[in-house]
Amino acid sequence: MRTTHRRRTTALAATGTAALALVLTACGGNPADSGTAAAPAPTTAAQSTPAATGATTTSAGTAPNTAAPSGAKTGAGAGTSTPSARPTGATLAPADPAAASAPLCAVKDVAISAALQDGPPYTHLVLTAKNTSGHSCRLSEYPRIRFLESHRENVPAVAKSRPAAPVVLTAGAPAYALVKLSDGGVHENNEPVTAFSVALDGGSGPATVKAPGNGGIAVDPAAWATGYWTYELRNGADDF
Repeated sequence: MRTTHRRRTTALAATGTAALALVLTACGGNPADSGTAAAPAPTTAAQSTPAATGATTTSAGTAPNTAAPSGAKTGAGAGTSTPSARPTGATLAPADPAAASAPLCAVKDVAISAALQDGPPYTHLVLTAKNTSGHSCRLSEYPRIRFLESHRENVPAVAKSRPAAPVVLTAGAPAYALVKLSDGGVHENNEPVTAFSVALDGGSGPATVKAPGNGGIAVDPAAWATGYWTYELRNGADDF
C-alpha cells in the first residue's frame, strides 16, 4: 500500500510540472527563466533600407555608388575625365579674335634673336621672333635660314614640328623655332658662324641675326635642320 501511494504522488507531481510548463509557454515565458521576456523577431533587409537618407543600396560584397569626380563625364562618356586646363606644351590659340585675317609678318614687324639651348656641346639654338609692329600679324611656315654663303639653300624644315594652324602674333607676343646646328660629334665637319640670315614666308627679308656665344656657333651642313614657328616649344613635336 505504501508503494502504491508513493507512485501516485510521484505521478501527480510530474503532471503538475508539465501543466505549469504548458501555461508558461502559452504566455510567452521561458520555462528556464520565467522573469525574462521573449527575444524580438530579427529585422529583415527590406525593413532596414535607409530610405530617408537617399543612399543607394547595393548587393552584399559590393561598395556603394559614389558621386562622379569633379570634371568627369557621366552617361555615355563615363570614365573619361575632362581636363580643366590645356596640357603643357600644347599649341595655344591666338587671343586676337581677328587673328584669322591677320596679314603675314614682315621682317620689319618682328625682332628676331637667337640663343643657345642646353649643352655643352651646343647642338641647338632657339630663334625668337617678337612682334614689335603694334598690330597682329601671322608667322607662316618656318624661318628661311642660311648659315653659310657657300650653301645657298635654306636650312631644311622638320615636318613633325609643323603646328596645326599658322601662328598669329598679337602686338608684343613672341614665337619660337628650334634649330639644330650639328650632332655634337668631335669628327663632324663643322664650320664657324658668327651671323646668319633669316627670311620669313612670303619673301620678306632677310634679316641678319647675330649668332649667340662669344665665338659664334659651329654648324654642320649635313646635320642642320629647323622647326616651324610655334607659340612655344613642344615636347615631342620639336625634339629633333
